[in-house]
Amino acid sequence: MTSQISPKQTTRKLFGTDGVRGVANIHPMTTETAMQIGRAIAFLVKDKAKGHHIVIGKDTRLSGYMIENALAAGICSMGVNVQLVGPLPTPGIAFITTSMRADAGVVISASHNPFQDNGIKIFSGNGFKLPDEMEAEIEELIFSQKMEALRPVAEEVGKASRIDDSKGRYIVFLKNTFPRKYTLDDFHIVLDCAHGATYKVAPFVFSELGARVTIIGAEPDGKNINHRCGALHPEVISAKVKEVGADIGLALDGDGDRLIVCDEKGRIVDGDHIMAICAKDLLGSRKLKKKTLVTTVMSNMGLAEAMEKMGGRMIRTQVGDRYVVEAMRSRGYNFGGEQSGHLIFLDHNTTGDGILAALQLLSVMIKKNKPLSELAAIMTTYPQVLENVRISSRIEPEQIPGFADALHKAEKKLGKRGRILVRSSGTEPVIRIMAEGQDEKEISSLALDLCDVIRRSDKS
Repeated sequence: MTSQISPKQTTRKLFGTDGVRGVANIHPMTTETAMQIGRAIAFLVKDKAKGHHIVIGKDTRLSGYMIENALAAGICSMGVNVQLVGPLPTPGIAFITTSMRADAGVVISASHNPFQDNGIKIFSGNGFKLPDEMEAEIEELIFSQKMEALRPVAEEVGKASRIDDSKGRYIVFLKNTFPRKYTLDDFHIVLDCAHGATYKVAPFVFSELGARVTIIGAEPDGKNINHRCGALHPEVISAKVKEVGADIGLALDGDGDRLIVCDEKGRIVDGDHIMAICAKDLLGSRKLKKKTLVTTVMSNMGLAEAMEKMGGRMIRTQVGDRYVVEAMRSRGYNFGGEQSGHLIFLDHNTTGDGILAALQLLSVMIKKNKPLSELAAIMTTYPQVLENVRISSRIEPEQIPGFADALHKAEKKLGKRGRILVRSSGTEPVIRIMAEGQDEKEISSLALDLCDVIRRSDKS
C-alpha cells in the first residue's frame, strides 16, 4: 500500500466540500448571505428555466426558519417562484426536485453538525449536487455585485407556495425501491431519527412495510438534532437493540443522507461493511456496473480486499459523497459511498439516502435469510488511526519543510502492510492524517511522528 497526500482544497469564500456551512447568524450563514445565494441561484436558472421554480427544504434546526425565508426572498426577488416543502431529508429534496420538474432544489441543513450550525446545499434540476464550477459561479455573482442592477418589479417578481404532500410522495418513492415480493413482517427494527429531517418519514416507511419499529430520536425541538443520537452516536441503537431484542438498529443523521447500523448483537456496522454486503449481492445478480464499487480514500483497505475476493474492484475518490457521485456518473458506475454512511444507489436516487440504503440492506438480509452479524463478516477491518493537527494558518502539507521526506520514510517503513493519507481541511487550519495497517501500534507511532513534524514546523 502507498501513502498519499490528497489534492489541495480550492480556496473558496463561501462553499466547502458540501455546500455552505457555519454557525447560524454568523458569516457566512447569515440571512443576508442566504438572500444573496437565493438571488444567485435564481439568476443562474432563469435563462434556462423549465418552469421558473425552485424547491426549498430543510431539517429541524431552529435557525432553519430564518434562512428559509431569506432564501425564498432572494429567489422571488429575481422573478423565480419558490416551492417550500418544510422538513424533509436531503435525498427527499433531490427526489422532489426532479419529480416536480423544478429548476433547482435547495436544502437548509448542516447534516450531522450540532444545532447551532446550519448550511445550504444546492441540487440542480436533475437532482445532483452542483459541481465545483457552478458553486464558483454563484460566489462570483455574489461578490462581483453583477446582480444589483437586475431587479424585476411589479408582476415580474416571484411568489412562494407550499407543497403539502411532499412527505407522502417521498414515502411512496422509498417503498417502491424495496422488492415487492418482500415484506418486513418478521423484523423488529430500532430506528434512530437523530431528531432530524427523517422523523416524519422513516417510521412510516418501515412500519408500512410490516416491521415492528422501536423509534427513538423522533421528537425534534429545534435544538436537539444530532445531540447524543443518530449516526454519530450508534452506541444508542446498540444499547437499545440489546435491550429490546431487535433484529437490527438503524441510525440516521440529521438530514437523512447517512446510515450507520448495528447487528442483532449490538455490534456497530459502518458504511464500509454495508457497501461490501450490498456490492456482493449486486455482483451476484449482475447489477453492479463494471463490477466496480466507488468509495473515498477513507474507506478501509479491508473493503478493497473483500471486493477483490468477490471478483469485483474498488476505486477511490477524494473525501466527499459528491465526488463519489461525480466519479460514478462520469465513468458509468451505479453504486458507491463512504465509510461514514453516505451510500449512493444511483439506480434509485441521485444522492446518499439513509432510508433507501437501509431498505437495500434489509432486502439482502431477507434474500440471503441471514442475520446481519453473519453478513457483516464479509470483510476484515484493518485498524485505522486518525489524527488532526491544528496549525496557526492554513497551509498545504507539501509546503511544510521536511514533511515530504518524513512521509516517504513512514511509507517505506510501512511497506505493503498499510497506507497513510494526509489532507488539509477545507474549512479550518487543520491537517488530517489517517494511517491504516495490520499493526495498530505501528500505524499509531507513524501517525504521531508525522504530527510532530507538522507541529515543529508550525512553531518555528
